Amino acid sequence: MEAEVIVAYLFPPMDDEPPPDYLRFVATRLAWLHREALRLCGGQGTDPADMLAMDALTDLAGHWRRLAWESRLRHRDVRADYLARRLTKRTEQWREERPYPVEVTVRPAPRLFAARYARPAPATIAHRLALLLPSTVRDEAGVVAEAEIAWVHAYRRHVRHRYARVCTAGVLLVGFLIQFMSQASGTG
Repeated sequence: MEAEVIVAYLFPPMDDEPPPDYLRFVATRLAWLHREALRLCGGQGTDPADMLAMDALTDLAGHWRRLAWESRLRHRDVRADYLARRLTKRTEQWREERPYPVEVTVRPAPRLFAARYARPAPATIAHRLALLLPSTVRDEAGVVAEAEIAWVHAYRRHVRHRYARVCTAGVLLVGFLIQFMSQASGTG
């Protein structure tokens, strides 16, 4: 039998599945996030806008627990402010990487946004009838998919950072032991 190891965490690790309140938050803010990302990209197409929106959601997922705690402490929603700041920061980074300047339009291009998220026309009678049944309409599936993808990216980043911290602590510990042993053997 394996002995169960109980580890007390000062800061518990990030969950590998997104919490329901994160999914609800993304569901309410996703349309705004895509419109704003498209506007900030200057209408250059949906690919950069989707990338910027996903990066901002990933940043939000990585800090979700801290932002939820801060929201409870301040009695206001700081998560929406953080999402807007991260989208702006990611857009600035994206613009700096571009070989040519990006011109930003004040109004979003509704045709690009509508074409990207428009539901395709059903091909068969069964598809047309399925839209009328409430159990087969899955508008929230895209929202859940984007939220879970962003959460997985943030979780992987969290795991990489945890491994880097453990490796750095190990190297520092070995260096400290070498330094301590060399000083102890030299004074004898």
